[in-house]
Amino acid sequence: MLYRGPLSSCNYDCPYCPFAKRRDSPEQLRADRAALDRFVDWTVANPFGDKLSVLFTPWGEGLTRSWYRDALVRLSHQPHVERVAIQTNLAGRLGWVAEADASRLALWATYHPGQTTRERFLRACATLDGHGIRHSVGMVGLPEHLDEARAMRAALPAGTYLWINAADGHGYTADEETQWTDIDPLFGYSVRPHASAGHECWAGETAVSVNGDGLVRRCHFLPEPLGNLYDGSFRAALKPRACPATSCDCHIGYVHLKRLGLHEVFAGGVAERIPANLPTWGTPHQSIRSAAHL
Repeated sequence: MLYRGPLSSCNYDCPYCPFAKRRDSPEQLRADRAALDRFVDWTVANPFGDKLSVLFTPWGEGLTRSWYRDALVRLSHQPHVERVAIQTNLAGRLGWVAEADASRLALWATYHPGQTTRERFLRACATLDGHGIRHSVGMVGLPEHLDEARAMRAALPAGTYLWINAADGHGYTADEETQWTDIDPLFGYSVRPHASAGHECWAGETAVSVNGDGLVRRCHFLPEPLGNLYDGSFRAALKPRACPATSCDCHIGYVHLKRLGLHEVFAGGVAERIPANLPTWGTPHQSIRSAAHL
């Protein structure tokens, strides 16, 4: 389950993000907190008796808000929640992770050069390592960040996956793609959109997107509703189906596209974007690179 409430404020001002330095009003923050509390209560109650994985994908930065930290801790202690994760810039304090069940909590972290220092970000990662919290680290593949990405890869422990997202609107030459693939052997999956029309996707079958009001959709990128979480009406709509969109170019979408086989690549780590078998930096797996070009 991917949950995205109304929160859209962020403490960073990344030039490639439309939510940079956006501020939510007190009323908007109260609404976001109430919506999140309702979702967490539903997940804890687990009315259908499912095994669940939850990924919070806020437009803004959630971990600077106490209610997101509390939600992660609470859900990590639920035996039916196999994984609870959040996308974050790691700028917030991390002492709270000591209260969580480290076997279920995970973080999908993004490093933004120019917004923080490499040293500070690495200290945050070391804190997570010290508490046994699974996490991936990622960056946006902008040309001016290539050297910093290489430095980050060299500084991170070998067991920490560093993923690279292709920059929106930026084309990559063959040489540039090779350079980024040397850092992230799975970069090829991000570098170009994947044809999705007519192809089956786990979205709408075993994966769903939930809005703050409980509206359930197949994924964040398809507007058609399946029903509502809180009245259970979404349940009858869960089934295998083909994607109606021409293409899919975001990891949280195409990771569920069945023909790509990424549920196997990221087995046990889909929510936090950690491959089952960590790729070796500098020696890209040829079969993965070929598949990534589909």
